Amino acid sequence: MKTTKLMKGAALGSLLAASAQVAPALAQDSVYFANNAYRTGPFSGSGIPIGDGMRDYITMINERDGGVNGVKVVYEECETGYDTKKSIECYEQAKSKNTILYSPWSTGATLAAIPRAHIDKIPILSMAYGLSASADGTNFPWVFIPPFTYWDGASLMVKHMAAELGGMDKLKGKKLGLIHLDAPFGKEPIPVLENLAKKYGFELKIYPVAAADMQNQGSLWLSIRRDRPDYLYNQGWGAMNPTAVKEAIKNNFPINKLVGVWWAGGDDDARAGGPEAKGYKSLNLNAAGTNFPVIQDIQKYVVEKGKSLAAKEKVGENLYNRGVYNSMLVVEAMRNAQKLTGKKVINAEDMRRGLESLNITEARLKEIGMEGFATPTTISCTDHSGHSKAYVAEWDGTKWTKPGDWLEPLKDEVRPLIEANAKDYVEKATGWPKRTEPCEKSS
Repeated sequence: MKTTKLMKGAALGSLLAASAQVAPALAQDSVYFANNAYRTGPFSGSGIPIGDGMRDYITMINERDGGVNGVKVVYEECETGYDTKKSIECYEQAKSKNTILYSPWSTGATLAAIPRAHIDKIPILSMAYGLSASADGTNFPWVFIPPFTYWDGASLMVKHMAAELGGMDKLKGKKLGLIHLDAPFGKEPIPVLENLAKKYGFELKIYPVAAADMQNQGSLWLSIRRDRPDYLYNQGWGAMNPTAVKEAIKNNFPINKLVGVWWAGGDDDARAGGPEAKGYKSLNLNAAGTNFPVIQDIQKYVVEKGKSLAAKEKVGENLYNRGVYNSMLVVEAMRNAQKLTGKKVINAEDMRRGLESLNITEARLKEIGMEGFATPTTISCTDHSGHSKAYVAEWDGTKWTKPGDWLEPLKDEVRPLIEANAKDYVEKATGWPKRTEPCEKSS
């Protein structure tokens, strides 16, 4: 036990020393941005590459451009180990330092922070995670969940399944299994999947995985073998994902019928299955690889100068690029807030305005070196998600590929559920503050 504590202390000490490279001392022309991290614990296999990508993009902006319109971004990680109680301590710490944004990096942390943020007027960016209902900007003016929600993801899974079967009408009589972490994150897809199962006539089987059993899924896979689902959707994270891939192979489940949520698309998740993992699929919101100007600039200004925590061979992997995408949203919202307010050094309320009228077009993606890396995303006063496009990535044995087109979620199925659940949340939350922030006028 003592050795473990010493190792953790050394690791965190190294992290803090390295973070000093990305976080210049607070000065007049700088803003502070806090990010929850988990470089330790059972979720670290997913948390590390995402944290590295986020950190490296901010470092690149500071190194290459001198910041955002000359304003340096002071980026700081707060280690949570994916623990919700610790995340609240990190939230309070970020608040005390006047962060322009809170980045929870877990659904549990997001749920805990939402009531606080609405009182404290600090925008939450829960990028493709968190509370799906918070996409309703009317009731959640301080929460942003681009480019889509877990409910969009569930609809995309059903859409993918239907496409392979030959149409939505072919879903009738089929069986879809949901493997999910038995936590708020894992349970998010259930309402949409239940609705779509009723509408299209397929059977939904649910397989919860306790956090303590993420690497011990044997009994769960006995149930899957008994039920014989046609497809499996994996709403997993951390150590749960590579275990699911290995168990699918061990139990002779067709690997090309196992599809992960975008958080189950780590390179190490697929590698765990060895050669037999070829064909494993995952929903995805960003491209993998280094063949993009944005990643090449990170290599030039950050990695090659020894300013990155990531191993060189990990740069460009799927979850690393996911972190890059997340920080790009932060930087672009900051630029937008500067434009709207005429201020260089913005505060949290300005940042909320920048997020709420964010419009990342194809042209803008090209300008920032992300052409083909992601699809356009637009956030509005009423829609804090954008419900953008995703694609089904496929593991070719060594890397993630994009064999098909970008797909739109079933918005007509998702949006009414978002509005109904947002209303229900507000009604149950005694004293929930009504929206007081005016919507930005269209330019």
